[in-house]
Amino acid sequence: MPVANPTFLIFGANGQVGWELQRALAPLGKIHAYTRQQVDIADLSTVQKTIREVKPTVIVNAAAYTAVDKAETDEITARRINADAVSIMATEAKLLGAWLIHYSTDYVFDGSKTGAYIETDPTAPLSVYGQTKLEGEQVITASGCNHLIFRTSWVYASRGNNFAKTMLRLAQERHELRVIHDQLGVPTSAELIADLTALSLYRLHHDNELAQTASGIYNLTPTGQTNWHAYAIIVLEQALHYGWSLQTTPTNVHAIPTVEYPTPARRPLNSCLDTTKLSTTFSISLPDWRHHVLRTLDTLLKG
Repeated sequence: MPVANPTFLIFGANGQVGWELQRALAPLGKIHAYTRQQVDIADLSTVQKTIREVKPTVIVNAAAYTAVDKAETDEITARRINADAVSIMATEAKLLGAWLIHYSTDYVFDGSKTGAYIETDPTAPLSVYGQTKLEGEQVITASGCNHLIFRTSWVYASRGNNFAKTMLRLAQERHELRVIHDQLGVPTSAELIADLTALSLYRLHHDNELAQTASGIYNLTPTGQTNWHAYAIIVLEQALHYGWSLQTTPTNVHAIPTVEYPTPARRPLNSCLDTTKLSTTFSISLPDWRHHVLRTLDTLLKG
């Protein structure tokens, strides 16, 4: 990049981010999008074969092993998808002179920092998922290919499962809910991730100087922060606003600490990411996290 007619190869096309990427990248060039059923990235030889057949100018990896708790007992598969397959993509991108776009996670940090994490803060994942995602970042960096690694957090979309849908279902079934209040983060919509990916690539395509210097890791979330309990309250308030009949009212959503909701994989208590580098490098203005949450809730609650 820049090239006259970019060709995009998207892995994970049916996932939340992959689905939105097909829409967001369509105006920029030709798209080859593959679902897990078409190309399972756990099959490393098929990943390599697909890249060599398509010969893309941009590889976009929206596929990942994201079952955080299951990864604790399925480390081999998690590493194969989150690191080994990514290594193949990075190697092939380097050979082609292509850009590799990859999505990583706040889980590469242990969450002990006060304040938002910047890209250069020391990593210390608490889980197998976080460790394998970190290894994916490391193999990309080591390959020497041109890359944008976007670290994001609390990803959701109206398509597929998400926290809001879970809260709505439980609020219709139960008279009270207990939701964690001491994990801080920024809900990030797949739509925003895809749009900012497209905008970043558009900037690279039209700015030779930027294309020479932009390769690296970027935090990608909206602005502001919240916690799961406060997030749940917004979901139920909006549901009541739209006339939904709920067993649980917002006053019956009780805040609990993480220690009262043990899970196989530990989560970072602080998932907030500083996005100054992304905003500055690509001249991007980021919205408040509530913007896309309310848009998604509007879709869910009207439907």
